[in-house]
Amino acid sequence: MATLKTKIKLYCEANSKVYEDERNANNILIQNDGAGDYIKVWSVSGVAKPTDSQLNSYNTNATKEENNNVIRDTRRKNYGNIGEQLDEIYKDIDAWKARIKKIKDDNPKE
Repeated sequence: MATLKTKIKLYCEANSKVYEDERNANNILIQNDGAGDYIKVWSVSGVAKPTDSQLNSYNTNATKEENNNVIRDTRRKNYGNIGEQLDEIYKDIDAWKARIKKIKDDNPKE
């Protein structure tokens, strides 16, 4: 199951808001009292606080986003330093393309 944060992020995007901007402005505060995460503060201008039902409707897409973030991180680590990649391209672009293709094939996005 996806995290509350990711579901809220998607809810914000669907309402033309940027989650990080709202969080940084202290308009959204997620808290955990030991029983799980919940929205403690919601003061996003022009957007009503989402209901549990609304947030749950984002579960599939939020899970997909979280899974793809793991894949992106794995790919990024396997790609290596950009300077080393540029050197590899200069020396042998075909070998670089084959290596990058293998990384992508081994770590497909959903």
